[in-house]
Amino acid sequence: MNSFKKPIPLEDGDYYLTPEGYRCFTEQYHLKRGYCCKSGCRHCPYGFDKNRD
Repeated sequence: MNSFKKPIPLEDGDYYLTPEGYRCFTEQYHLKRGYCCKSGCRHCPYGFDKNRD
């Protein structure tokens, strides 16, 4: 059985490019994904803080 999650198609507002050229996912994308990856994302709506947790 495959344990990989189905990819989420990206829509307008799901991310923006940083000045360094990285893709930064927005709160909209994280809520659509539905879970916290605990990577310390800049716009995490789940309250995870890698410096605290």
